[in-house]
Amino acid sequence: MPQQRKSPHRPVNVSIAHDSRLFVERVQTGVRIEKRLLKVLKAFAEFHDMTLGDLLEGIVLHAFDNKAPFSPESLKRIAMLKEVYGLDLDASASHLLKEKRAASSQKAATQKGASQ
Repeated sequence: MPQQRKSPHRPVNVSIAHDSRLFVERVQTGVRIEKRLLKVLKAFAEFHDMTLGDLLEGIVLHAFDNKAPFSPESLKRIAMLKEVYGLDLDASASHLLKEKRAASSQKAATQKGASQ
């Protein structure tokens, strides 16, 4: 009978004390994200004295477990930050966002096409 390999990425279901840490390998990524959404996320992370990466990891891990990542108080803070940064998007905008082309790149593309 073949021996089953143990996955290094097995699920972890632990109650973590304040001084306990789970050691992970993180990688740098070049994710593009809507500008106002990023401002709200960065401000929220700063308010909680955490990195943007830590905040995003927490949101995603909660979503993967079908759990709400934010308390009612946090949702109030997020609503305030959305107002401050003019973020009028909600979940209904998910998968509908399309990036605007910069005016300068549009102009360059138009000029390039006209010269050919």
